[in-house]
Amino acid sequence: MPRYFFDLVGHETVTDIEGSELSSLNDARVEAIEDARAIMSDAVRAGYDVTARCVEIRDEEGELLAVVPFTDALSKRP
Repeated sequence: MPRYFFDLVGHETVTDIEGSELSSLNDARVEAIEDARAIMSDAVRAGYDVTARCVEIRDEEGELLAVVPFTDALSKRP
């Protein structure tokens, strides 16, 4: 099963060094949206707007496969 890495990009980049084994890129997009929702929920409670951030999905070789803006987490349910 492929391993996908989810880097959080905002003012700084937080690199995912563990990754997650998922069956497809679509499943990785769903996970990125769920992660964005969790991060945004915590940020709203603390009084921060993080909607300008995004999640970059990379494969095991480091190739960028997709960019998921946090705003996608507001407009779609996985």
